[in-house]
Amino acid sequence: MNIPFLGNRRKKAGEAVIVADPEGVAELLSECELLRSQAARAGIRLDDTTASLEALDQLLPRWRDDAEILPWLGNDAGLYLGTVIVRTVRGAAWDFRPDGQPVVRLLSGREFDVVTAGQEWATSGVPELSQLYGEVAET
Repeated sequence: MNIPFLGNRRKKAGEAVIVADPEGVAELLSECELLRSQAARAGIRLDDTTASLEALDQLLPRWRDDAEILPWLGNDAGLYLGTVIVRTVRGAAWDFRPDGQPVVRLLSGREFDVVTAGQEWATSGVPELSQLYGEVAET
């Protein structure tokens, strides 16, 4: 498959993906349409700030009753958390595991699995998105 912003290169199993257009990837991953629509209905503006993560933590989790929405919303929450981290933490950048899972890589080299974190938040609310951000921003 040739996806322009990922580069035109075949990868072997276990090999990292080379990102040719980091800004294009960041833009694509920041869309989070389902989360943005849920937030807008609750009067929350997602402006890629830590304050918006705190506002999301205060939402009533009505999505937990819908088994179809829950995984999608969790995925979006993780991608939004990653977006805030990449845009506000110095040296943070999107990266992809060999299996294609998007992660945030910090300047220290530490990898943060934001999608799994978003799934946990959507399912149980713990840990809160703002708390996760605080932990990442500290390092």
